[in-house]
Order: sequence, then C-alpha cells, then structure tokens
Amino acid sequence: MTPARTATPRTARAINDRIALDLLVEHGPLTATQLRDATGLSRPSVADLVGRLQEDGLVTVVGESGSARRGPNARLYGLVAERAHVAALDVRLDSATAVVADLSGRTVARTALPVPSPREADAATAAAVLEALDAALARVAVTELHTVVVGAPGLVDPATGALNRAGIGLPAWHAELVRGLPARTGARVRVENEVNLAAIAELRGGAARDRDTFVLLWLGAGTGAAVVLDGALRRGASGGAGEIGFLPVPGTDALPAHDDCGGGLHALTSAAAVLALAAEHGVPAPAGDDTTAAAAVVRLACEAAGDTATTESAGNAADTAGAPDPARADAASTGPAGAASRPSAAGGTPPALAAEVFLTALAERIALAAAAVAAVLDPGRVVLGGETGRAGGAGLARRVERRLRTLSPLPTEVRAARSGGGAVLSGALPTALDAARDDLFAPDLPPPG
Repeated sequence: MTPARTATPRTARAINDRIALDLLVEHGPLTATQLRDATGLSRPSVADLVGRLQEDGLVTVVGESGSARRGPNARLYGLVAERAHVAALDVRLDSATAVVADLSGRTVARTALPVPSPREADAATAAAVLEALDAALARVAVTELHTVVVGAPGLVDPATGALNRAGIGLPAWHAELVRGLPARTGARVRVENEVNLAAIAELRGGAARDRDTFVLLWLGAGTGAAVVLDGALRRGASGGAGEIGFLPVPGTDALPAHDDCGGGLHALTSAAAVLALAAEHGVPAPAGDDTTAAAAVVRLACEAAGDTATTESAGNAADTAGAPDPARADAASTGPAGAASRPSAAGGTPPALAAEVFLTALAERIALAAAAVAAVLDPGRVVLGGETGRAGGAGLARRVERRLRTLSPLPTEVRAARSGGGAVLSGALPTALDAARDDLFAPDLPPPG
C-alpha cells in the first residue's frame, strides 16, 4: 500500500497563513480570537501565525477591539495594504485607462491615459502613455507596482504571454507599451485578451456569478467571445478561442479569410453591421462613432419597442416576460440577415413596429453565433456583452434566447451582461490582485490550477 501523503509542517504553515490573510482581506481587521474561531487553529498556532505575518510585513496591529469585557481590549490585526500595489490597464485602439489598487483591493487611482494622435510613431505613443501612468502613480505616492494586467484586443499566446497583432490590424504601440511597463513600474506584466477579462468580471460578480460554465459574446466594434468551462478561462492552443468574428455564417456576401473576418459573423454583428441593419429597417441612429451609435440605436429601439429593462445593469432576460412578444415580428424578418422585412418607418411603419422588426432581425443574427457556441460547447448560458449587448439589455437577450430555442436542441439561457462599461478593468483588477496575493501570501505553495 502506498503511504498517504501529508503536508509538511512548512506547507501546513503556508496554507494556514494564506487562509488567515484571505480572511483579513474579506472581513477586515480581526482579533486573534476571531482568527482562531474562523480558522479552527489553536491559540498557540494563531499566535505563531500572527507573528510570522508581522515579520513578513503583511500584518500589523491596527487598533483594539471595542468588545465589552473585563480585562484589556484585544488587539486588532489588519492587512498591511500598502505592502504592494497592482494596476489594471484597458488598452483600446486609440485610448487607455488605468486603475491602481492596494493589496486589500481598495482603488487608489483611476485615470484615463491620453493617447496621442495615431499619426505619432508607435514608440512615441507608448512612451506618452507610460509617462501619463507615471504621473498618475506619483499623484498617489505609489513608486512601484507588483503586478500589472493589461487587457487589449488581439490574440495572446498562452505559452509566452506575447500579444499577437497578426491579421487583425492592431496598432504596434500596444506591444511597445507592454514591453515598456516592467522597466517603468517594476511590475510583473501579464497581457490578456479584453473579452476574456470581461468574462472574468461576469464570472466574479456579473451575469454568470452563479455559473461555472458559460460563454460571453462580445458585441461592440467587432465580435468576439470568451469561454469559461468549469470555472476556468479557456484560451485555446494559440490563444484564439473565441475569435468568433471569423465564424462562417449564412447571410454574408463572402467567406472570411485568414487575415479578414469581413466575410464571417463580424459582417452581421459588428457595430457597422448593426447600423446598416437599423437603416435598412428605417430606425434612425444618433450621431457618433460606429460603436457608440450602434449601442445608442439598439437602446433606443428597445425603448421604442416597449422593453422595460434596456440599461447596462439589465438582468435576467426572464425578468421582462411582460415585454412585447417578438414572435409578432418573426414573419417580418426572414433569413439570418433579416433581409426581407415589412416597410420601414419612412414608408409608413409605426416606429414601435419598425424597432421591433429591427431587434428581431438583430436577435436572429446573434442567435446564429449562440447556436454555434451551444453546438460545440453546450455552455448552458450565453452572456451578451460589449457595447451593443449591454445596450440591448434583457430585451435583446430575451429575443435571442427565443430564437435560439428554435435553432438548438440544447437548453441555453441568454442573459445581458451586468459588468457595465468598465468590464475589462473589472476583470483585470481582480486578476492582478490574485497574482500579487498568490506571490505574497503563499510563496511556498504551488500556483493554483
């Protein structure tokens, strides 16, 4: 018989230290008695644990308990939050935003990092963003960062962590920025696809917080997806899991190419495609760039169609069961692109009906993507994120779910994302905190996963 493997004393101490530190993060300052009750450790073990953590500079006395009892008040031990700081960066084609937090997770700075004109050289653009980050850190007296997580469009190689711009026309200053971050901040830098980080945000506290398996469909300037299976983000062999914009679908004029997703699903669900669909159905779009205008026209269409929840915080699609039935417009939209429709608003169709027909046609297109995802992954839930997905809220999610039921035999819920416009940062910040805490709280333990 093989003898049972037990933890060494060193490993057991490391596990107990991590449990205690996690309790201090979750609950704030605690007394030794409270730590003993929460961990189940003996009084001497807690005393040793607190002593070790104080020596490591992770815990300090922050006050005394105010409990009414005889004798001296008990000391309160708290996390030394300033021991380390982390940052999350959301890097777009022409903008960047940063959030800085201490080890407890408290945000100490949030700032937009101005990006010079695209005509500037890539190295100059990256240098300007780094200088803006330096200035933001100086304003809050942070001299060094432990971990930086950068969310960016594009493929990230799971083996090397390198950002791959091939085939998707991303600016070179993104890679220049990533290369410059360690020297400027002293940080360990991790790059993650922006849609993957948005999925982490939904998993931690959004529309998938009660699920460990789901797929996030990102509907914005382009179309992407993130896959979470059994609580873990799945990136694929090359980091390309979720590049659903390249999915060949009916209703487009061509097939996608290795360097162009224009003939794939992107042609039906990108912001530009949504605006074209709205115009086809006589639904006017407000002025603005494609992404902003597409989100606005979807939001306004939902309001015109009588949806009761179209904001970014819209929740469960079933919550809007009393909204108008999109089945009434099914006959008005045929085929995946909704090419055949009733007369537009300009031709006499009431605005509410034109809006319903437009939303039904859009839901048809999104349901194609959801059906493909369901057939391959059977996730049980699809979350609609990105600017367009959030703008459609529960009303659009309900329409997609209704159409999906006719395309797939697999039961699949469709929900609107809950993480709002800061979804990328909301996923990047806890990812950075996890990395820093794994390193500082439990250096003697193997990394999770």
